[in-house]
Parts: sequence; C-alpha cells; structure tokens
Amino acid sequence: MIKQGKIYGVSLSPGDPDLITLKGLRTLQQADKIYYPGSLLSNGDTTSFSLPILRHYQLEEHKLIGMFLKMSDERAEAENTYTATFQDMLADYKNGLQIAFVSEGDISFYSTFAYLLKYIQEHQLDVEIIAGVPSFILGAAVHQTPLAILDEKIAILPRMKNTEQLKRYLDDFETVILIKVRSVITELCDFVQTKNLNIMYCERLGTSQQFITTDIRDVKSREVPYFSLLIIKNQK
Repeated sequence: MIKQGKIYGVSLSPGDPDLITLKGLRTLQQADKIYYPGSLLSNGDTTSFSLPILRHYQLEEHKLIGMFLKMSDERAEAENTYTATFQDMLADYKNGLQIAFVSEGDISFYSTFAYLLKYIQEHQLDVEIIAGVPSFILGAAVHQTPLAILDEKIAILPRMKNTEQLKRYLDDFETVILIKVRSVITELCDFVQTKNLNIMYCERLGTSQQFITTDIRDVKSREVPYFSLLIIKNQK
C-alpha cells in the first residue's frame, strides 16, 4: 500500500540560512523531494537565490529540483511552467512522497508558491505552509529600528509607479515599505532628498554581499539589484 503523500510550502530565510525555522529545516531534511524556484536567463543559463541556501543545509543533492522562470512580465509562459511543475509534484504526491517547495523569505509574501498553491487546493491535496522571516522584517532588524510602534500604520508597495503614488501612501501611513524598486530608483532618490523622510535601504540581506544605508545619496550611485528594498519612515 502506497503511503499518503504530502506537500509542504517551506519558507527559507531572506538570505541568512540560519534564519530558517526549526520546523522548516526539519521538514526539508525529511522531504523526499525539494522543489526550488529560479530564473532562466536569456543565454539559457539558470540561476537561483534559493539553491545556495538549500546547499548550506547539506541536503542530498538528488532531492533538489529547480523550477526556472524567465524574468518577464509575460504570464502565459510562466503559467505553463507552473502547470508543468505541479504535474511533476502531483505525480510525486500520488507515489506517496513528502514534497517541499521552498521560497526565500516568507513563502506567503509575493512568492511563486502562490501560483502552485492554487492547483494544490483545486486538487484538494494535503498541504502545510511553514511561515518564515520576510525580508523587510530582517531589514528593520539589521538597521536596529522598529517598523512601527503604538498605533502607527505600515504600507507595503511593490513596483512603485511614480512618486505621486508614494506621496499618497505617505499621507496615510507612518511607514512605507517599497519592494522591487530598481526601475524607479533615480526618481525615488530625488523625491526622498526633497522631503523630511528617514530611509533604511537594504540589498541582498543576510548574504556576504549585504549592503545597508540610511543615506539616500549612497543609493543613487549604486546599481540596485532585484533583491533590494527601501523602508521609509515619515516624519509627521
């Protein structure tokens, strides 16, 4: 008789492998297969932020299976990749395997796993999601600054379109967290310099390439990577 399969969504750290939960690490150690996300580059090479973290735990290499997406806003091709990956996971599940899918940071926060979870729930498969540390929580900790106190409000804004949009959020929130800021960083730096704003910039948190600053002028001269964020504290 084939044993019951199960799928786990496991949160890794934002970069520092030691920030995984004990439950998350134990799940990975016991899993039969571990799927991880990565990027498919234009030259055909692949890269993954999650893979070095997984290798840090000295897991069996044969258990690690990559799911690689092109860095594009085109959703149709991405959806094909999600569908194919889910079919592989479904076959593993029907064979009674314990399957993990991982994501850096928290797996419920802008994670590729959300697209797979849709299929998992449609098929009513046994699934468990293990929470983790999102990057902005680590960012505040590294800067040793509280994100909010008393009744202060926090907004999270991905892919800010323009500073007018940011201005509206700052009217209503004491703290605004900006993620995926690379495309608007020059306009953003100019805006921050003209306002009474405190900033905490973070990139590649928890890695050997980590860089943080509270001076927006340091950011303007940098080539901002994908794994970066900006925490803005409004001085009301």
